[in-house]
Order: sequence, then structure tokens, then C-alpha cells
Amino acid sequence: MQVAVIGAGAVGCYYGGLLLKAGHDVTFIGRQLHVDAINAHGLLLDTKTFNGRLPARAATDTTNLVPPDLVLFCVKSADTEAAGASLAGRLRPETAVLSLQNGVDNAERLSAVTGHAVIPVVVYVGSEMAGPGHVRHHGGGGLAIGPSAASEALAQMFQAAGVNITIADDISKTLWSKLIINCAFNALSAVAGISYGPMLEVEGTRDVVTRVVQEATAVARASGVAIPDDLLAHILNIPTLMPNQMSSTAQDLARGKPSEIDFLNGHVVRKGAELGIATPTNQALQLMVKLAERAKEGRRAD
Repeated sequence: MQVAVIGAGAVGCYYGGLLLKAGHDVTFIGRQLHVDAINAHGLLLDTKTFNGRLPARAATDTTNLVPPDLVLFCVKSADTEAAGASLAGRLRPETAVLSLQNGVDNAERLSAVTGHAVIPVVVYVGSEMAGPGHVRHHGGGGLAIGPSAASEALAQMFQAAGVNITIADDISKTLWSKLIINCAFNALSAVAGISYGPMLEVEGTRDVVTRVVQEATAVARASGVAIPDDLLAHILNIPTLMPNQMSSTAQDLARGKPSEIDFLNGHVVRKGAELGIATPTNQALQLMVKLAERAKEGRRAD
């Protein structure tokens, strides 16, 4: 299958790399640093069970992209419209487009830009770009895909590539549950530069995480989303399962890249304001990350 990965970062390179290893023809669209490394040496896929280089094609834009059978759309939420516009005229009617992005509304935003159906996917993986063209897997790796006519065949393809994937009956519930997990941990991990395990050992952290989850759950339920009652207990157990994981927001902040905080805690704050639900803890975490970003900008300017 011809696969295009739009946004060849930690998520795109991990899942694109697994499809590449399984024999699919994968083209990676990403930043110059990674594109040059992939074209020169192949993608370095570094997982729990495999470590090796896989020959692949990469480019910094879609100018010469052959219309693919499958698109893995993995750009940051703020770049959805711009990256989506680059796909105009490059999709066939039968092309399957998957949004593997944080947040809850990217599939709709991408579909509006491309005029093409987009299937939302929820990602449960810990991975990072450990160097140019080098994706390192830390844990997890499962996917939940929204229902569509193509979802069963796509699920079989991912399963064959070693990805545990489920078709979610209620993808809105799954998207919001993942968003709430991100709201709970991403900002705290980023501002403190701390992984999940040690974070929860600090007195008071559980209380803050609990308030974040309660606020976000109230907003989700007021939006008509059926958040499960045991989500908080599940979230508080995540640091035990992934003690060494740093959030994607922490990785962005460490590298001086814009974060997605406005589409995580910020989304909860905006929706809460629309619905008349107070979200002070989420707002505080959103602000903390934006202040940290501003501080880094100031240090670079100096």
C-alpha cells in the first residue's frame, strides 16, 4: 500500500516505520533535518523488539507526492489547516485519511480544509525523535480508530504490522478521554521537566490532577460526551505504568517548539467558557505552559 505520513515526527515515524517494516511503501513528509537523514540513511526505527534502519523516501513538502492509498496525518494541531491545504488535489476518492493528532476536533478541521472524509484515531504511544531520522519507542503503541467503511480493513493492516488497534463504537468518548489524560499530565510534566512517575510522588500533585480531570469531565459531559466513571482512577494509575514517560508538551518545550497546550487544556477552557463551566485549574496549567514558552523565547532572543 502507498502510505504518506504528513508530519514525520515521533508519532508519524513510529507508525509509519512499523508499516514500512511490514512491507508498505511509505513516504515521510517532515522537517529538513529528518528528511535528509531518512533519505541518506533510512529511518532508524528503535522499538522494544526491533532496532534497525529501514530504507524510505522523505520530502519536506507534498509537491511530488504520488496520490497515496493511506494518509497518516500527524502534524501539530495548530498546523492542521496549513498542512491539510497542502493535500488539496493529491487525494483520490478512495484514499483513507487518518488523523493521529492530539485534541478532539482535528478530523473535522482537516475534513473542512481538504473536502475529504477523515477518520479520527486516538494514539496511545510513548515515543520521541531521538535524533535526525531516529524514532525511539518508550512504551504503548495501541490505536483506537473511528468507525467507517474502511476501518475494518485498516485495522487488519495495522494488526499485521504489529499494532494493537480497536474500532471504537463511540470515538468522541475515546477522543475526549485521551484529551483529559493529556490535560492531566502534559502541562505539569512540561513546566517541571519531570516524568510521570516522580511527578505523582510530589505532595499535592494528585489533588491538582484530580481537579483537572473533574473540570474536563464536566465540560465533556456537558458537551454530550459519555465519559466513563472510572477515568480518574485509570489516569492516576498511568504513572505506575509509564513512570519514565515525558509528555509531548515537555518534549516540545525542551526543544523550543510551540506546544499544543491551546488544543489540550486550552480547549477545555474555551468549551467551559461557552458552556458556563468554570475551569480554573486547566486555565492555570495552560497559562503556566504559555509563560514557560514566552520565557524560552526571551532567552533565545538574548
